[in-house]
Amino acid sequence: MIVVFVVLVVSLLLLLWSADRFVEGSAAVAHHLGLSPLLIGMVIVGFGTSMPELLVSTMSAYQGNPNIALGNAYGSNISNIAIILGLTALITPLTIHSSVLKKELPLLLAVSLVASFQLQDGWLSRVDAIVLLGLFLAIMSWYIYEGFHKREDLLQNNMALELKTRRLPLKKGILYIAVGLPLLIGSARLLVWSAIKIAEHLGVSDILIGLTLVAIGTSLPELASSLMAGLKDEHDLAVGNILGSNLFNTLVVVGLAAIIKPMPVERIIFVRDIPVMIFLTLSLFVLGFGYRKPGRINRLEGALLLAIYGGYLFYLIKSS
Repeated sequence: MIVVFVVLVVSLLLLLWSADRFVEGSAAVAHHLGLSPLLIGMVIVGFGTSMPELLVSTMSAYQGNPNIALGNAYGSNISNIAIILGLTALITPLTIHSSVLKKELPLLLAVSLVASFQLQDGWLSRVDAIVLLGLFLAIMSWYIYEGFHKREDLLQNNMALELKTRRLPLKKGILYIAVGLPLLIGSARLLVWSAIKIAEHLGVSDILIGLTLVAIGTSLPELASSLMAGLKDEHDLAVGNILGSNLFNTLVVVGLAAIIKPMPVERIIFVRDIPVMIFLTLSLFVLGFGYRKPGRINRLEGALLLAIYGGYLFYLIKSS
């Protein structure tokens, strides 16, 4: 069994490393081909931070393990808010501007409710998947349209600076893609295999492994980027990174997994995990609300988010 745990850790590290190389290479090649920094930032880099979740869930669905596919997606959403935002706020309190409360959070809440509605019949069909992916395309189109029509776009400026300071030669960018993509696929398959073996050995459901070990592991890129953004006082980026990741997980990760293979949904996901995900999303409205000034998630509230995850984890283990 020690070998399986080693495989899990190694495959996770390979997954995260290869995802980083693949995204960096793709961004460099896109820049050389003349794509705008806004498109590179929103599409390539935005997809890239959630690439581990995407590959693990689609691979799980393809191999006939829907519990790991859904557990990874929804578990990542839960850990993104409770662990990553909680830990970031514990280290450096986060300011939340009203635009986030008025636009991004309601959007994420609405998408979460749509996902909940789809799961209530215990089945995710290809029609459900098309709805999810269609919503994502509509949202992305709107954001890209909005970005191009703004006089000043923070993401575009930051991305342009990043591409300028970390400019990769075209050949190196292609090499990163050529090395990163096969490693991404291979490490995702190993991660799914080792997660299933651990669940079998411990005698617990694969939902539990997907919601915890796999979900937290694949969320590490978001943890790193949010912590760094928080330490640099880039609070919008720290919060936006989490909201964007949750949106992507709910719409694209679950949508692509169900397109590949429509899947049954265990009742426990609908009655236990989805309510926790929606509750945490709603909690950001309360924690982030500031009367006549920007809201603020302070250290005490960060600790509260971590405590909520601790209680959720305890209940997961106890109920399994």
